[in-house]
Amino acid sequence: MNAAGIIAEYNPFHTGHAYHIAETRQRLGADTPIVCVMSGNWVQRGTCALTDKWTRAGLALRGGADLVLELPLPWAISSAEGFARGGVEVLKATGIVDILSFGSESGRLEDLCAVARTLDGEDYRAALQTELDKGISFAAAREKAAAKIVGKAATLLRGPNDSLGVEYIRAAGQELTSMAIKRQGISHDSDCAKKDFASASYVRERAEAGEWDAVARYTPRGTAESLQGAELVRMERIERAMLARLRQMKGEDFALLPDSGRAEGLPDRLVKAASRAVSLEEFYALAKTKRYAHARIRRLALWAFLGLAAADRPEQPLYLRVLGFNERGRLLLKEMKRRAGLPVLTKSAHIKALDEEAQTLFALEARSTDLFGLCYDKIKPCGMEYTAGPVVLTGRVSIFP
Repeated sequence: MNAAGIIAEYNPFHTGHAYHIAETRQRLGADTPIVCVMSGNWVQRGTCALTDKWTRAGLALRGGADLVLELPLPWAISSAEGFARGGVEVLKATGIVDILSFGSESGRLEDLCAVARTLDGEDYRAALQTELDKGISFAAAREKAAAKIVGKAATLLRGPNDSLGVEYIRAAGQELTSMAIKRQGISHDSDCAKKDFASASYVRERAEAGEWDAVARYTPRGTAESLQGAELVRMERIERAMLARLRQMKGEDFALLPDSGRAEGLPDRLVKAASRAVSLEEFYALAKTKRYAHARIRRLALWAFLGLAAADRPEQPLYLRVLGFNERGRLLLKEMKRRAGLPVLTKSAHIKALDEEAQTLFALEARSTDLFGLCYDKIKPCGMEYTAGPVVLTGRVSIFP
């Protein structure tokens, strides 16, 4: 039983995500199983997710996914390259996924593949270093370097979904067949909406403001009600805790973080920013430069708060954590247990049978979930990672035309 895989945050799940799943099935067949690899409680932009990962997994199942697996924390809060590599490794390890479907502003798979091949070449790496030496941002340097080799196709790197798609293709290699689904609506990080689609950022803002009619318009049926009934979490609730952690950090501590910019002197800049900032936004603003993007600074601050270091990220994921499944997903799990290249965890107790490295990774996840509990209005006690089980959706639900 081969399936299509999708890597996403679903923060939260909206009509654009439902369209992506439906269009994937439209191309591959109505009975194609969909395996989603989803970020957990912390997301790539360096913040907490809008709701906990089990709530979001349940919404993804109602939106058309059959099986939701977790993208482990060290990859979920990494740069695009690390995020893509971790997600693809999880899909490969299932043993049942042979198609990787991703959203794309352009939908131009051939050109995306050409750019991906370029980024893996020696000529590109030399050109990239030349551009970086000019002091420009990594994103700008990457596009300029790629353009020297592949020409106009390098402009695809400007689109956040196309850029991430290039990283998916690089990570997939020859083991997975890539499929680009042209994105409907607007950019994922835009703060507006159009027709029947809106960005996740827009939906989050409306949910946080309690504008549930607007949320309902841009999410599948029943999603707004589920979010309204769930406890929403907010970064503002841990602002003082994060600032306290940042103020205790020394340059050598920041240097241990992934993508720390040690060679360019970023750790010292972060120390100065932490000593002056009286809010997280001020910390980000003080640390940011043309070279160091806002998202990168946010991720570094989150890694620091969670007490993680680059050394805490293994070479690849060490297990497959199940967050939720439906009836077809249950069949996928049976097949996975026979074909998977990594242990499949449906219960937290299963981690006890794994090796020390895997148990260490799970303990890291559990500790970070305990800190996520501080983002609630009413603080959650520790231990959620050990008490929550997979979401099980019974029957077959169709909520998108």
